[in-house]
Amino acid sequence: MGKIVSREDLVDYLRADRGAGRSIALANGCFDVLHVGHVRYLEGAKAEADRLVVAMNDDDSVRKLKGPGRPVLSAGDRAELVSALRPVDYVLIFSELDVNELLRTLKPDVHCKGTDYTVETVPERDTVLSYGGRTAIVGDPKDHSTRGLLARIRQ
Repeated sequence: MGKIVSREDLVDYLRADRGAGRSIALANGCFDVLHVGHVRYLEGAKAEADRLVVAMNDDDSVRKLKGPGRPVLSAGDRAELVSALRPVDYVLIFSELDVNELLRTLKPDVHCKGTDYTVETVPERDTVLSYGGRTAIVGDPKDHSTRGLLARIRQ
């Protein structure tokens, strides 16, 4: 089971992991109403490195990104669910609308994004390149979405 950690503790954990020769991947998202697309995304991200950090948007940033009525689940509940997934080593709840600052702080070897992006269209690509990291596109085709799942539930 992954650990839900503070930013400060995560920096220490990753320092120790790097000291032991482990590589680090970071995946990020809202993870509101967990579905199979999330699981496949995180499995793909874990395949890119020895340790997987999942940066999860807090409730306020989810509201700003996704609109009224979101998130469905609180950040604490979402973090607990995501941390219970086999591929996940660390979960960090963050408040920014993007992960640029977090990427600059943590400098993961790999920043993983879903298949709704290409390497060229990842918004944080320049940040990752600036410290020598790489971007990987992982997961299954975007056949699953929280928005689609919620629409089906409402029907």
